[in-house]
This record gives sequence, structure tokens and C-alpha cells, in this order.
Amino acid sequence: MGNIIVLAILAAVFYYIFKSYARYSDYSKEAFKNFSVSKEALQKSELGIFVALVAKVAKADGKVDALEAQLIGIMFDDISAIFPEPHKTKEILKEIFNEEKEHSDNTEQLAQTLARSIKTNKAKQQQFMGFLIQLSFVDGEVSKSEEQVLQQIAEALAFDPQAYHAIFNQFEKMMQNIQPKANIDDAYKLLGVNAVDDMDTIKKAYRKLVKQYHPDIIKSQGKDEAYMQEATAKTQEINQAYEMVKKARG
Repeated sequence: MGNIIVLAILAAVFYYIFKSYARYSDYSKEAFKNFSVSKEALQKSELGIFVALVAKVAKADGKVDALEAQLIGIMFDDISAIFPEPHKTKEILKEIFNEEKEHSDNTEQLAQTLARSIKTNKAKQQQFMGFLIQLSFVDGEVSKSEEQVLQQIAEALAFDPQAYHAIFNQFEKMMQNIQPKANIDDAYKLLGVNAVDDMDTIKKAYRKLVKQYHPDIIKSQGKDEAYMQEATAKTQEINQAYEMVKKARG
């Protein structure tokens, strides 16, 4: 059940953050076409600082588990795609993340730096803080240490406490409402596979469906909220079905 919750949360995360990304012309390939990719430049950029803060939240409970790593890995793909030299950018972002996850003494300083950069942009504050809150939910619950880090970042960003609790409560309610598929036959049908297929075949079908319905940054450009909600709901169904099949296979 834990993995089902995580994967459903993952889908919702992308609805939330990608809808926000689509609004920003400054987070586009065109805007970054002249960006000189280096570790120093990325560390100073808004997105580089954000990656550092992601590391603080992810490691707040003492470890970055496999499901958190999955979410963060996809985030790296999508951020690096808007920069020149995406592969180089992704590797540097990983390096920043791995360094920052090992110490917590500069969390407030990083958040204050980001705050100065986006202090006049409430939508960006919502975007970044929203993602961090959502990340804290991926293992099924928010630990006290995670919540402390979140609150430290929110205070440094001067983030509206009401907005903070609204996002937090949104994800708590969503977790309560997530229900797995009750019928294994329905799960196979949704994935477009048969009960006699091996797991490699099922995994390929699953990945193909996720790629088809996943509301990524590029696909979300110019799409309305109804599209994003539909894509998110479909992704949740696919993830639930795949988790049920994996559990049934033992």
C-alpha cells in the first residue's frame, strides 16, 4: 500500500509543479540558451538553489529512499532539459544534491538566498514550497524532522502560513482518498497485458503507459487544467495497477 500511495503522490506532484512551470517564460530553453553551464553558475541559479533545498528535505529523516530518488531523478531530467548541455547539467545537479544532502547547517542561508531572488514572485514561492511539501509525503508520512526543515525553509521564504497549510492539507486528504485496484484482472486489463505475461513484458507496458500519460513539462505547455487533471488521474490508475500486479507476483 505504501508504494501505491507514493506513486499516486508522485503523479500529483507533477500536476502541481508542471502546471506552475508552464507559466514561467524564464524557465524555458529560450531563456537559458546563452547560459554557460558550470557548477558555480548552477549553484547560484534559482533552480540550483532549489535542488540544494530539495536535498535538505529528502535527507531530513536520515536517508533518501529509492522512491524519493525516483522522484528527484525525474526532476533532474526535467530541469536539465531546459539548459544547454542537458547531460552535463544533470550531472552537476546530481553533484550539488549529493553534496548538500550531507549537511544541514546552511538550510536557512540557502532559503534566504532563494527568497531574495523570488521575493516579488508569489507564484514561484508557491511552486517551490509546494514541491518541497509534496516531496516530504512520498514515503507515506511526514516525519517531525521533515516538517521542521519545511517550516525553516517556509519562514526564510516568508511563505504565507495559510498557503503552507493549504498545500499540506491537500496532500493529506489525497493520501486518505487513494484506493488501490480491488481486482487483479482489472489491473492486468488497464496495463494492456495478460496474466501469463512475464514481468519484463509487464514492466515495458507500464513504462510505455506512464510515458504516454505523464504530464511532463513539454506536454503541459499550453494545456489547460482539465488536461493536467486527466493525465494525473490516469497516471495514478496505472501506478496502482502496476503495484498490484507486482505484489501478486510476489
